[in-house]
Amino acid sequence: MAASDLLCAYELTTQTCCCPAVADKVSSTMANVENSSQISEIQHVDGIPPDTLSKVQKYLEPFVLSLEKLQEVSAQLKKDLIRGLGKHSHHKAPVKMLPTFVRATPDGTEKGDFLALDLGGTNFRVLHVRVVEEQQKMLKMDSQICVIPQEIMLGTGEQLFDHIAACLSDFLDSENLRGQTLPLGFTFSFPCEQKEIDKSILIRWTKGFNCSGVEGKDVVKLLKEAIHKRGDYDIGSVAMVNDTVGTMMSCGYKDQSCEIGMIIGTGTNACYMEEMKNVKRAEGEDGRMCINTEWGGFGDDGSLKHIQTEFDVQVDKMSINPGVHTFEKMISGMYLGEIVRLLLVKLTEDKLLFKGQTSEALLTPGTFETKFISEIEEQDSGLENAQKILTKLGLTWDSVDVHVVRLVCDTISSRSARLCAAALATIANRIRVNRGQDHLKTTVGVDGTVYKKHPNFSKKLQVWVHHLAPKCDITFLVSEDGSGKGAAMVTAVAQRLALQSRLLDDSDGEGDDDGDEEEDEDN
Repeated sequence: MAASDLLCAYELTTQTCCCPAVADKVSSTMANVENSSQISEIQHVDGIPPDTLSKVQKYLEPFVLSLEKLQEVSAQLKKDLIRGLGKHSHHKAPVKMLPTFVRATPDGTEKGDFLALDLGGTNFRVLHVRVVEEQQKMLKMDSQICVIPQEIMLGTGEQLFDHIAACLSDFLDSENLRGQTLPLGFTFSFPCEQKEIDKSILIRWTKGFNCSGVEGKDVVKLLKEAIHKRGDYDIGSVAMVNDTVGTMMSCGYKDQSCEIGMIIGTGTNACYMEEMKNVKRAEGEDGRMCINTEWGGFGDDGSLKHIQTEFDVQVDKMSINPGVHTFEKMISGMYLGEIVRLLLVKLTEDKLLFKGQTSEALLTPGTFETKFISEIEEQDSGLENAQKILTKLGLTWDSVDVHVVRLVCDTISSRSARLCAAALATIANRIRVNRGQDHLKTTVGVDGTVYKKHPNFSKKLQVWVHHLAPKCDITFLVSEDGSGKGAAMVTAVAQRLALQSRLLDDSDGEGDDDGDEEEDEDN
């Protein structure tokens, strides 16, 4: 099949097809595309002489994953999801499948004022969010960014939480909220073991934090103690929120069929609503619970070695955590630019680029940023952007070099989209089978710079998800502030469920009283 035919098939499938004849032609052509593992499936092959193209293709072929390969990846992830959910098998599972204790998605009746606290780096945010039932809207009333000084990041846990409590106090004053006891959603983006919706144990600090006396402790309790110690305000119930769960929940208020959250940015992760009977590490058989998959660790047991390239292995070795987050290193923004850089170095050393002349910048790890991939793949300005980027990297280029670099970028971003699609399709298929449905209609709340900023990623992802989960009709909804508004929504849902539970308990009690009275009368 000619490259132009494959490109045509790809472009047709990323548009809405109204004409049955065209749709049939697309389906037929895509069937051929799917069964082809040829490099010509890549979009940008124009401007490269056939002889050069065939030589470059040999380096890129390992990155082009056929439908069959992606189905193998999906089948492996399916096994790992089950292992992660198991009571005894989860310890050794590469995909951790962490219970979040979020037991429902929004139903549209949530309302009220909420606070959200988003701590994930050297700054943290405090937000006031108002949920308006009548308008089906979450309104960010205001927010404030607070800096965490280096001495606090490396000081004691008490200093850190005192600082957070002080900033929260200032925010309540600025919003005229002092005196109100508002529920709070707490996005704490560090490795934690969640025990309940309001109990989360810090496993270890990351991102430059090393506050003493916090690892192994419940961070909700530490926050509440710091607030209580001040004595000038109080907060209501607290819900601990993972940012991926927040992504799902922020979209779930708009679209109540949203039961999957996905982030594909600097890192990657996904969550989804699992049947409680399958969550072996949490009590209860009824209903559902959101599971934080931590799918970035997929492949950490070596199960993806058959699709890892020499460049993936090199990226892993050079990373700060070798052997960990294998899947993330193949698809996320932190690593895509480096994979491209290593490929460009190899092609240059083998005299297929830049007349064999590298530059100091190209040989320096981290210099080819992932945002360059997006810029180079822009439809109208991509080639011009590539020229500027290559010049900035100190390289002497010609027209063929620029086209080859664009092809390399397209190959790496396409593999990322396909692998992401394989993982997402695994989750969608699992939900469908769990519920015994012939056809599943669901929505994915999604966030992350790779999805939002790359010009082709979202289209490619959607095309491949369709082919890997043909019985699932999946809508994608970009999240607005999952770690802020989403955290508030988790709290709102938890509050609604608690209220419903209390009402249920009351009605159960009334039923018992009636029964007792009837028995007394009978006696």
